[in-house]
Amino acid sequence: MPGMEKIPVPRKTLTVSDAVFIVVGVVIGAGIFRTPSIVAANASGPIVVIALWLAGGIVSLAGALTYAELATTYPSTGGDYLYISKSWGGKVSFLYAWARMTVIQTGSIAMFAFIVGDYASGIVPLGAYSVSLYAAGTVILLTLANAEGIRPGLLVQKSLLTAIVAGLVILAAAAISFSSPETGVTDSGGITVVGRAMIFVLLTYGGWNEAAFLSAEVFNSRKSMVRVMVTSISIITATYLLVNAAFLLSLGRAGMTESDTIAATLISRLLGGAGATVVSLFIIAAALSSMNGVIITGARTNYALGRDYPLFGFMGRWNHQAGTPAAAIVFQGIIALALVVLGTVSRSGFTTMVDYTAPVYWLFLLVATSSLFILRRRDGAVKRTYSVPLYPFTPLMFMAVCAYMFHASVAFTGVGALVGLAVLAAGVPFMLTARKER
Repeated sequence: MPGMEKIPVPRKTLTVSDAVFIVVGVVIGAGIFRTPSIVAANASGPIVVIALWLAGGIVSLAGALTYAELATTYPSTGGDYLYISKSWGGKVSFLYAWARMTVIQTGSIAMFAFIVGDYASGIVPLGAYSVSLYAAGTVILLTLANAEGIRPGLLVQKSLLTAIVAGLVILAAAAISFSSPETGVTDSGGITVVGRAMIFVLLTYGGWNEAAFLSAEVFNSRKSMVRVMVTSISIITATYLLVNAAFLLSLGRAGMTESDTIAATLISRLLGGAGATVVSLFIIAAALSSMNGVIITGARTNYALGRDYPLFGFMGRWNHQAGTPAAAIVFQGIIALALVVLGTVSRSGFTTMVDYTAPVYWLFLLVATSSLFILRRRDGAVKRTYSVPLYPFTPLMFMAVCAYMFHASVAFTGVGALVGLAVLAAGVPFMLTARKER
């Protein structure tokens, strides 16, 4: 194919703002329209609600600062794949790349696709399999757009994210302006169930680590990646705090807990009957933004795997004309479509995909973070332009959170979690074959 090279080297094509748009777009998804009511139900009062969301930002910042040292010291399109390979060896890094390819990223793509299908079907139904048709169509369209080149993918990302953030800010400002003292912001709801609340808070913050997979493509990455990480987390935290403050001032903590569609409830108060359609469009845009960002970053791991192992060599090609690993993106899309079929068969697509991805995601986030300790000891002579502050407390705190979230995601989810872990285990024979062939 024209523009393809057997030994590809990604070019520096992304600015700091490009990377921030991708990372923030991955994180600020449909979760912020659903999880605030669950968090509020597990908090004893409005101040605790805000404190929990602030704590989520602090935990995410601790993880981001840890990742920033790894990303600036070892810039690579493989991101965590490289850190795990250098610290834990080829077997563990292969299983991580396998997990990204078959569970974490593709499961997330399918999960967001089902969100699009759920809400789009409420506006324009397409028949018996409406949700799945929308989901599959979305996977195909965004996969093709990103395979075409990094610029079309970025254009989609920037357009969607700008609309989402602007809409959330306008919504929050309007809600605060029309709030009344009768909302009960000083109510008491009993004991705060911190552990359960934080599961959903950190789920909503999840995805910031995707910045690591862009490090080889960001200009002056050894300095820029710290700005990407800190700026992304700051924007995300500020947005979440503003939105939750608006919910509390307009609905009160008790009002938040009574609605499973909290944004719809709020917008219905502000706009009346047209609120449901507005909320649906917001959530569709948010899901598309997260899905598009996951497609961009997920294919980078597939590319790194294909570059290192001949068994997957078809993914290890970089199209310099498009500025993207086109083959890796297409293969990722095929697996995501297969998971859409799995979700359709299970009859609970979104929930199945959440259960499917969560344990594997937190397991490898723990492994990747631990690599900092190994690499500091092993590569002490390597120049570091940035070091995580308060080492080793900062990474240790984040590792403790990852360990707890792995436990919680196995203990509090359904059979989908076991399927995800089984698919991870199925990667072992592929690992043995690939390493032998290599």
